[in-house]
Amino acid sequence: MFGIGNYSARDCQGVTRRSFLQIGAGLPFAAGLLGGPQSARGAEGPKARSVMLIWLMGGPSHLDLFDPKPNAPAEYRGPFAAIPTRTIGMAFSELLPRLAARSDRFSVVRTNINYDGGHRPAGSIAWTCGKAGDGGESGNGKPSGYPPHVGSIVARSRGQGELPGFISLARGPVGDGVGPCLGFGGGVWGQRFDPFMVDCAKNGQISIPELKLLDGLSPVRLTDRRALLSQLGETRRRLDEVRLEQWDGLHQKAFQLLRGAATLDAFDMSRETAATRARYGRTSFGQSCLLGRRLVEAGVPYVQVNWSQFAEVLYPFSDYGWDTHADNFGLLADWHGPLLDQAFSTLLDDLRDRGLLETTLVVCMGEFGRTPRINSIGSRDHWHQCYFSVWAGGGVQPGRAIGESDPVGEHPKTAPITPEMVGTTIVELAGVSSQQRAEFRVLEGGRVIHDLL
Repeated sequence: MFGIGNYSARDCQGVTRRSFLQIGAGLPFAAGLLGGPQSARGAEGPKARSVMLIWLMGGPSHLDLFDPKPNAPAEYRGPFAAIPTRTIGMAFSELLPRLAARSDRFSVVRTNINYDGGHRPAGSIAWTCGKAGDGGESGNGKPSGYPPHVGSIVARSRGQGELPGFISLARGPVGDGVGPCLGFGGGVWGQRFDPFMVDCAKNGQISIPELKLLDGLSPVRLTDRRALLSQLGETRRRLDEVRLEQWDGLHQKAFQLLRGAATLDAFDMSRETAATRARYGRTSFGQSCLLGRRLVEAGVPYVQVNWSQFAEVLYPFSDYGWDTHADNFGLLADWHGPLLDQAFSTLLDDLRDRGLLETTLVVCMGEFGRTPRINSIGSRDHWHQCYFSVWAGGGVQPGRAIGESDPVGEHPKTAPITPEMVGTTIVELAGVSSQQRAEFRVLEGGRVIHDLL
């Protein structure tokens, strides 16, 4: 059900399209982030019209998912059996039977590395695909020294369109219980290149976190232009100076977002059948994957589907993320594995059946993996020296296992795949030329993962 803030479509009966246009004074994006199908890069255009990053925040265990080690000693291999896939010589964990049956539609990299073992710095490195300048924050709490997120690079290269060029699906910038990863957006380019945040609940209701700043705003008020402006005036007096400046500069840009039927339709989950929504799973992650498909179908250049906003397993306001220190095997068996298998396999089927997979690059990964050696409480901790990523569509050759980890999954046995290589491959397939990268001063000297192409 399509909703505004905490309001559903049923609550908004009688609200006109003009009313929808009038809600947008607080939406956090700039003209440089607006996107959609753009002119071709070269004669044939980019291989990937859109990119979907399926982000598993917290560190999914590679040994218990896409790189099992059935012959490793007991203190490494874990309780899950390895099962064959449709790809010769490649096995997955028994937690992923649907994906194993579809392994001919994607390729798996098994030698990703990161440069840090903490959630926030590792997440920032993985998103920006390079080491941060100083890795800290400025005096006003804003990110300092981080390159722009790969999504910001792709969106900026595409130019202006009807929809935001970079949409991140979550309640807010993802990170851990301490705070968000600082590389979540524009970084050194500034806030105007941050992603447009949209939250999708497990029932499919959409909310825009930024609109919650409009305290007391109701659908009835939205029908009256004068009342709305009066409400905004009252709200402005309650906002801090920084937020005031942001709202004043974003008013007309919000109008651009919500001006057309196609824009509103992209966020209208009620257009999906009950059977389709059930196939994805009645969870926030499952419904976000479905919304991500709708957004790439509408031409959004870069969509990040997040599991979750917070990564700490012990925090009551989280959905556990993938930070499974205390109960790695129980959580994976009862929750993470089945949900990922259901939602991700359904997404691949849906994209293929709609003719979108060929033009949509799908990448599934986290900031790192988990320790191959099981810890003293029978679980796994952070491990950034070797982990996995899954790649499909958008110019990727499917059915391949790229790289090999050592017999216990601790280190790459073949050449490691660095964050810079991940980012360069994504932007190259998305049509960001080496000349543009040089002009943007990003990913300079990076190289693609040739075995994927």
